[in-house]
Amino acid sequence: MGDRQEEGIALGNLGVAYLNLGENRRAIEYHEQRLQIAREIGNRRGEGNALGNLGLAYDALGENRRAIEYHERQLQIARELGDRQGEGNGLGNLGNAYQSLGDYRRAAEYDEQQLQIACEIGDRHSEGRALWNMSLALASLGDRKEAIKLAEASLKIKEEIEDPSAPKVRRQLEEWRKA
Repeated sequence: MGDRQEEGIALGNLGVAYLNLGENRRAIEYHEQRLQIAREIGNRRGEGNALGNLGLAYDALGENRRAIEYHERQLQIARELGDRQGEGNGLGNLGNAYQSLGDYRRAAEYDEQQLQIACEIGDRHSEGRALWNMSLALASLGDRKEAIKLAEASLKIKEEIEDPSAPKVRRQLEEWRKA
């Protein structure tokens, strides 16, 4: 089992690398292989990771409905395992997918759930991400005042943890304040 598990991890890492390079179809191939191995050896956490990464790849391709299916399956496994980090990640990924579909209310609901978990487990990175994503959803719904408040909270966290996306949040805040 150890060799197959290591093989699956390596395939998953290759999938992440290809996703980061924008080679989404190739990433999907590797994540599907990772998923198959995880299922063969009964590695539920690995299965969840592969499903989540497949969701990210399909989201990157603009196949948001398909991405949602994978993210929902990943979320279910994370909950079965009591994996709060995985649950939060799944909720955030669902929020992003619904944001891409223009369903901003649903996106904000998932982001709010991710925020709650991030605060509970002390995950500052995910807390900043959830606040930022919620601000984007609320701005899209026309609630600029609340969007600015959430973006300010996100920026504070992102600066504290030296998140490289902090300048992007700062620029958006400046635009919202000018409008």
